[in-house]
Amino acid sequence: MKSVLAYRRDKEWLVLDGEGLSSLAAAANVETPEARMSTHAMRQWLIDYAPFPAKWINRLFSVGGIQWEGESLKLLAFPAAAKGSADPLYQKAAANRSGSQGTLVPELLYEDDFCAVFLKPVGMPVHESHPGQSGTLDEAVALHMLAKSDLLPVRHIHRLDDDTSGPVLYSKNDLAQWVLDEAMRAKRIDRRYIAIVHGRLAFQSGTVNAPIGKDRHTARRRVSPNGEQAVTHYELVETIGNASVVRLQLETGRTHQIRVHMSHIGHPLVGDRLYGGDGMLLPHQALHGERLLFPHPWTGLSIEAKAPSPAWLETLRDKLGSRTK
Repeated sequence: MKSVLAYRRDKEWLVLDGEGLSSLAAAANVETPEARMSTHAMRQWLIDYAPFPAKWINRLFSVGGIQWEGESLKLLAFPAAAKGSADPLYQKAAANRSGSQGTLVPELLYEDDFCAVFLKPVGMPVHESHPGQSGTLDEAVALHMLAKSDLLPVRHIHRLDDDTSGPVLYSKNDLAQWVLDEAMRAKRIDRRYIAIVHGRLAFQSGTVNAPIGKDRHTARRRVSPNGEQAVTHYELVETIGNASVVRLQLETGRTHQIRVHMSHIGHPLVGDRLYGGDGMLLPHQALHGERLLFPHPWTGLSIEAKAPSPAWLETLRDKLGSRTK
């Protein structure tokens, strides 16, 4: 969205007062809508001129979510998750909170009314891989929202492998989910990683453009001419003995993409036994999401969430350094 629209939140409602309505109209170079115009007319005005998905406006209209309060326009932008406290994710989080084994709530890197970014640790899955699985990041985020008594429909926008650490972006309402999903499809969400790979890179930087498909016989993915397009950019940070620290940027987001691509060019990640790495120094792949850049779903401004370097990464660097002495 090209302009910052002033709003205030009133529980489930997003309220556009005079300033917000004026800036909305100014962004479209049209007259400010008349206060208390019919909700049907206001719906059409929003579809024609507001920078919101039409399907979101139509959904609001269908549930009575476009209303006037004096001179202010109210939009039902922050309804609770379906069934509220009976939502399955919130039920699981509540049960976990009251049980003897609590789910760790990871470090919060960014949060506002529309979205949040959490730092996923190594070993924590983003979501259930089978019914009833606990200890996921989704569950931890729900636990965070329970603590705030704000049961919004939180949804992850992208994923990380279980044994990859780094920032994960969550939407907190339908508008944010639709806008951020579209940003992912349009490649406007920028994910940067750091990894330690075996061997010395021949070039300071490069790009791996190789399609990735499933291996029919194992849990691995592999470079395949019949796979989906996958593009990974890499840059050498430093060489430590017979290993290299590299920064990587994803242009696409295929399962295991970095792990497959680096193994494909002869530099598997340290610890990544699935793709040819040595697990003696680290029990998981040496891959960490350093930062996440995304367009804010309401303001359109670029938001950057930086993740601190994990202890395992620094320990691995020290081990590799000691080998060279």
